Parts: sequence; structure tokens; C-alpha cells
Amino acid sequence: MSTQDSSAVAVARAHVDAWSNREYDRARASLAPDVHVLSISVDPEAPEVDLSGIDGYMEGLVQFGNAVLPGTTRVDTSIGDDSRALLQVSSRVKMGPDAPEMTLHAARLYRLDDSQRIKDELVTFFVAPH
Repeated sequence: MSTQDSSAVAVARAHVDAWSNREYDRARASLAPDVHVLSISVDPEAPEVDLSGIDGYMEGLVQFGNAVLPGTTRVDTSIGDDSRALLQVSSRVKMGPDAPEMTLHAARLYRLDDSQRIKDELVTFFVAPH
């Protein structure tokens, strides 16, 4: 059964809420020890991210999360089951002090381990001028 209020969707939504509000300890608590994240875009300027382990994951997440303008992240769509979730998320971002404000649209696919922690995350994103 796939629903918008499944247990995996709840974990994924809580994780997004945590990093988007710069509550990095709360975001860290939702991760499996062997977490793996892959983040890609067709934008040639965007870095590809492929990180494993909590420390590597959190280093990348903090760098990204600090570019997100507080209070601008929203989950537009979500679906999942007990171990998988897909969220479509949008955030306003500013990638540097002189960078323009942009909107980042992302599909975030999660797979949880048996302890209901994020084991895998796949992010594809598109950035558009605000």
C-alpha cells in the first residue's frame, strides 16, 4: 500500500523539516549509520554528490541546508509505503552572498532500513531563477 501518510513518508518529511530549519542534529538522528546519498542534476554547473556514512552525508547536507532560505521549503507531493518514500520538494536558495535567489525543485527518493532510518537517498533537482 502506498499512501501520503505512510511511515516512510513521515520519516522523510521530518527529515526535510529538520534540515530546512537548520536543525542538523535532528536531521542526523534520522540517518542509518551506513546512509548513502546521490544527488544529480542535468545542470552542468551543479556538482554531483555521492556520499556515504553519516559524517559525509551531514557535511554535504549542512552545506546545502545553509543555502536554503529559512521558511521557504515545502513538500509539494509525497507518496510511500513502510520502507520507501518519494517527496517533491521546493525551496528558495541563495548559493552564495552575491548569488541571486533561486528556486530549487527536487525529487527526493528515500529507502529506510529496518530501524526506520534513512539508508538511501536519491535527489534529482532543477534550479530556476526566482
